[in-house]
Amino acid sequence: MRIGIDLGGTKIEVIALADDGTALLRRRIPTPQGDYLGTVMAIAGLVEAVEVELRQRGTVGIGIPGAESLCNGLIKNANSTCLIDKPLRRDLQALLQREIRLANDANCFALSEAVDGAGRDASVVFGVILGTGVGGGIVVNGQALTGANAIAGEWGHNPLPGAGDDGLPLPDCYCGRQGCIETYLSGPGLAADHARHNTPASGASAHIDAIAIAAMADAGDPAAEATLGRYQNRLGRALAGVVNLLDPDVIVLGGGLSGLTRLYRELPAICGEHVFSDDFRTPIRPPVHGNSSGVRGAAWLWN
Repeated sequence: MRIGIDLGGTKIEVIALADDGTALLRRRIPTPQGDYLGTVMAIAGLVEAVEVELRQRGTVGIGIPGAESLCNGLIKNANSTCLIDKPLRRDLQALLQREIRLANDANCFALSEAVDGAGRDASVVFGVILGTGVGGGIVVNGQALTGANAIAGEWGHNPLPGAGDDGLPLPDCYCGRQGCIETYLSGPGLAADHARHNTPASGASAHIDAIAIAAMADAGDPAAEATLGRYQNRLGRALAGVVNLLDPDVIVLGGGLSGLTRLYRELPAICGEHVFSDDFRTPIRPPVHGNSSGVRGAAWLWN
C-alpha cells in the first residue's frame, strides 16, 4: 500500500493506493494555519489513522508547497511560510518510524498525470499548478526532475514575460522579489489584478475571488471579462517561455484555476504567438485526476 499526503495551504489530503493505483481511502482535513508543529502532528495522525482503518502499513510520500534544501535538509521556497527552515522530513520520519519521500507538490501533480493521467503517453510532461500559488513540475520518461538546486520546474518565480504598463506597479511576492509570475497567475493574483483595475473613486474595493470573477465574466460582466483577458494573455506568454526552453510533449494544468474551461480554448493561440516556432503543437490539457492528482503523485513517489 502506498500512502500519499498533499500538504496544501488550506487543507491536508491523504490517499491510500493499492499497487494497481486503485484508491482504497481518501480524506481531507484543514491545515493548521501558521502552525508547524500542528501541521506535523496532523500529517502523522492522518497516516496512523489510515493504517489503523485499512489494517496495513504503507509507504509514505508527501507533496509540499516548497522544496527540501540539498544543503541542510530544511524546507525552502514554501509559500506556506511556517514550513521554511524546518526539518519536516526528519521530524515526520522520527514520528512515523520509517523513511519518508518528500517532493514539491507540482512535481507530484506532474508525476501523477504522467503515470496514469493526461500525460500518460508523453515522454516529457510539464505540470502546472494554478492555485493559491503557481508551481510547475517536469517529468521525463516517468521520472520527476528535481534538479541540481531542487528547483526544477519553478517557473512561478521567474519574472512575468512582457509585463507592460497593465502589470505595473510590480506586485510584491512572498519570496522577496517583485513581479513574479505567481503574483499575476495565482488565484489571489488574479483577484488582486481585478481589484487594481476596478477600484471605485471612494478607494474602497470589495474583495472578489478568482472563481467569482470567472463566473461574472461568463455572465457577461465587461470588467471581469477584461480581467480574464489579461490573465489568459499573461498565462499564454509565461507558458510560451516554458515551451521555448523545455518543449514538452504535453502541458497539464492543475490547481483551482485549471477548471476554467475557456483556458483550453484560448491558450493555444496565445502561446503560439510567442513560441519560437512556425507551428505550435503542444497540447494543453486538464488533469485526468482533477484535484486528486497531487496526492496521487505523492503516493507514486514510491512507484
